Order: sequence, then structure tokens, then C-alpha cells
Amino acid sequence: MTVAFARRMEKIRASEIREILKITQQCEMISFAGGLPAPELFPVEELKQVAVRVLQEAGSKALQYSTTEGYPPLRRQIAARINRKFGTGVESDNILITSGSQQALDFSGKLFLDEGDVVLCESPTYLAALSAFKAYLPRFIAVPTDEDGMIPGALAEILRTTPRVKLLYVIPDFQNPTGRTWSLERRKALIELVNQYEIPVIEDNPYGELRFENEILPSLKSLDSKGLVIFTSTFSKTFCPGMRIGWIAADRRYIEKYVLIKQGADLHTSSISQMELSRYLDLYDFEANIQNIITVYRQRRNAMLAALDENLAGIINYTRPQGGLFLWVELPKHITAVKLLTECLKRQVAFVPGDSFFPNGGVEHTLRLNYSNMPEEKIRTGIIRLADAVKEYM
Repeated sequence: MTVAFARRMEKIRASEIREILKITQQCEMISFAGGLPAPELFPVEELKQVAVRVLQEAGSKALQYSTTEGYPPLRRQIAARINRKFGTGVESDNILITSGSQQALDFSGKLFLDEGDVVLCESPTYLAALSAFKAYLPRFIAVPTDEDGMIPGALAEILRTTPRVKLLYVIPDFQNPTGRTWSLERRKALIELVNQYEIPVIEDNPYGELRFENEILPSLKSLDSKGLVIFTSTFSKTFCPGMRIGWIAADRRYIEKYVLIKQGADLHTSSISQMELSRYLDLYDFEANIQNIITVYRQRRNAMLAALDENLAGIINYTRPQGGLFLWVELPKHITAVKLLTECLKRQVAFVPGDSFFPNGGVEHTLRLNYSNMPEEKIRTGIIRLADAVKEYM
């Protein structure tokens, strides 16, 4: 008998990053591939104490089933933090705890997309979001984007002429993969357009707190007057990815639907992880932890930019992010990033080719570099190896 899979499986591919990460497990490999936080910054000792306290004080509750919406104290803490950090005006009832922000993206596709619907996004954009949405068989339209974000005139023309636009997906702060941040003017222009056309917006913000210079800009959610912006984020980049705690902050009409979807997916996010995180927020200085992360990542970004300036300036173009985990490289157009990766792996250095970040592909001379996971000396060594491969290729 021939097994027949659902048609959606035709669109689902293995994550290119996950496949590359398998290769980078070799001990001598210098990896700029994954978006991995620095493991030495995880508060292991503090979490040992927290785990003991949670089990002593509320062990039976922590190990039991819980509500789909999430642990109430943690929802209140998240609402307070994002209101303070990003200027939003949400309450705990506007928060749904998810198993990482990737689950929020999957749920968003399930909530909004029918086959043939249109998703508007930046180009390039986060490839795991594309993977999540592809399961629901939409069509992607890449909105022209520059250093300041989506170009308003181009977005307006697409909205005016394109039927079945169901969702707009954006990463305004330290975008994955480019590291770029939208200007305030572009944020306001986008809100004016989505208000006019009443299109739901997924504002994906996993990196917004990791700003190295200047002040945090107002989130799209803080500018939202019609309840159209759905703000998603995670503790994976500011705390510990292994806890798998993210969240959706949205108008209650959306949260009610998301709750129904989550009940059919996994019932609720880990009770004990939520309670441990909430207790950590009570007992320790979470802001000091973030500042420590910022200090380390700023130094590593500076090390990568200095190495690129010394070894590849004038040969390639690259972004200079003010925060986050990534920078973006444009190679000379005759260099194919996938072929360059083959040469780099021989030199024990890895990156992610950029083509898969474009919703419709076709851009083979770009790549993404991560600077959060490797110490400064390895960053310098890795960029020298990358530069040698680029120059030999040329």
C-alpha cells in the first residue's frame, strides 16, 4: 500500500540551519551558523536554587497539568516588562505563554492562513517563520526593504493591488538575518497602512532588548490603535532557550483563538519551567542579567566587525547592527554562498547561506553570521578563515 501524505508536506523542508549545526558539533569547528546564545551566561547556579524552591514550595502544582493560557504570575510579569520596555499597554489577559516563540509563529499560520492566501514579509526574513507558514500553503510576497525597514510606497502599492493579503510578518528590531532595525518613521508609516487596510501584523521581537547603543525604539504594538498588531517574543535570547518559554501579546479576540489552537497542540507550556522562570524573576535581578548579555555580545560584535574591516573591507558588504545576534553579508555576485560554505567547512568555519532567508529564493551571494556564541579570539580566527576562503574563491 502506498502511504499518502498531506499536500502540505511537499512544502516542508529540513531547516538549513539545523542541518548545518549537525556539522558544527565537531570540536574544532568555529560556527557562525546558529542563533545560539552564549552558554556560559546561563544562570545555572541560580536556577538550581530556584528549582529546589519551586519543588519545595509548590512541587505538586509544578508537576501537574496547568491552564492553557499560562502561569498567571508569569503572565503578569511579562505584561509589566513589555509595557515598560516597549511602550505597550497590555494586561496579563492579553498574554498567552507558548513553547518558544516558534510555536507562536506556527499558531499564527494556523489561525490566519488558508491555501493561496498571501503573506507579506521583509526580504530577506527569518527562515523558520517561512517554514512555519509554509505548512498552511500560502503565497509569499517580499516587500522591498532597505536599511530603515519596509519601503512604505512599495508596501502601499502591494496592498492596493494584491487580493487575499491575510498577514504581514515583520521583525523591526535587529532583524534576523540582517541585524537591521526599522526607523521610527517606517514604523509609523506601516501602522498607517495596516490601519487603512486592516491587515493583522505579526511583530516578531526576540532580540529587541539586546540593544548595544542608543534607546529602544517604540514597538509597532505600542503604536497600534486598532488592535491589529500581534507581538511575539521569547526568553530564549535573553535567558535560556532550553526552557522553551515564549509568548504572544495580542488583543483578546486573537488570544481566545490562539488558546483554542494551543489546546489542540500541547494543552499548555511546561508548568515547572514557567514557575521556575517566574520565581527567578522574583528573586534575582533579571535586568542585570540582560546587561551582562549585552556587554558580552557588544564585545563579540565589535570583534567580528573589526576582523571583517581588517580582512574583507572593500571585498564584501556587511551590516553593522546596533544589537541582536547577527550581521548580514553580501558577497560579490559571482560568488555562490553554498559553494563558499563547502570551502569554509574544510577550514573548520561555518555560516548560513542566505538564499533560504528569501521567501522566493534566487539570491545566492549572501550569508548570515552569528557573533553571540563564539568567544572573541575564535571570532577573529574564524573571520580570517572565511576571508582566506573568499579570496581563494575570487
